[in-house]
Amino acid sequence: MSATEPTPEPTPERDAEAPGRGVRVVLAEDFSFADAIGGVRGLAESVAPGLVFVVVYLLTYELVPALVSALGVALLAVVIRLVQRTPITQAASGIVGVAIGVVWAWRTGEASDYFVYGLWTNGVYLVVCLVSILVGWPLVGVVVGLLKGTGTSWRKDPAAVRDRQRYRWATWLWVAMFGARLAVQVPAYLADDVAWLGTARLAMGVPLWALTLWLTWLLVQGSAGRAARPDQPARP
Repeated sequence: MSATEPTPEPTPERDAEAPGRGVRVVLAEDFSFADAIGGVRGLAESVAPGLVFVVVYLLTYELVPALVSALGVALLAVVIRLVQRTPITQAASGIVGVAIGVVWAWRTGEASDYFVYGLWTNGVYLVVCLVSILVGWPLVGVVVGLLKGTGTSWRKDPAAVRDRQRYRWATWLWVAMFGARLAVQVPAYLADDVAWLGTARLAMGVPLWALTLWLTWLLVQGSAGRAARPDQPARP
């Protein structure tokens, strides 16, 4: 930006990529569900492709129109961001997942395979979170350390026992979230129930993510708040 250009006014689109958005909200002084999901636009970009896929498929019971519609919605989100010159990170990452789902379902000819990539990613995240707890590196602590720029100091400080406990419990929350998704969605996938699978995917997507992030924030802020006020007794 040159010295002659005016400073852009804050907008929801620019705020969507601000430091307080997404997982970074766990470091915020006050939790915002809007910030956690990337605002209204972030919610729409996350939900729309899957919703359109399910609706079009149930109306036509034709796979190709449903796949084309879902991919078109995801592409439209990227195009709109490019036209408005707003960051495309969230929309671009979303279109990758949609594209993988489209290709997977197109190759197999099974509508339920549109969602199989999400099942695999949830399984991988669950294993990573679980292993991180078992080896003493709870993932939430690792992420918080990276975001705060403090690295792994929480593991080495003898006075950070409570912090390690909070990070461990917070990581268990994510294990529970990914496990709940798989417990509900895998049977629907095996039964080839697209309507139920798509509904479960939407209901357990952004809403469950935001709830888990809020609970994580409560635990993380418990340790952060005590660190900021060492003269006060630790809270349970």
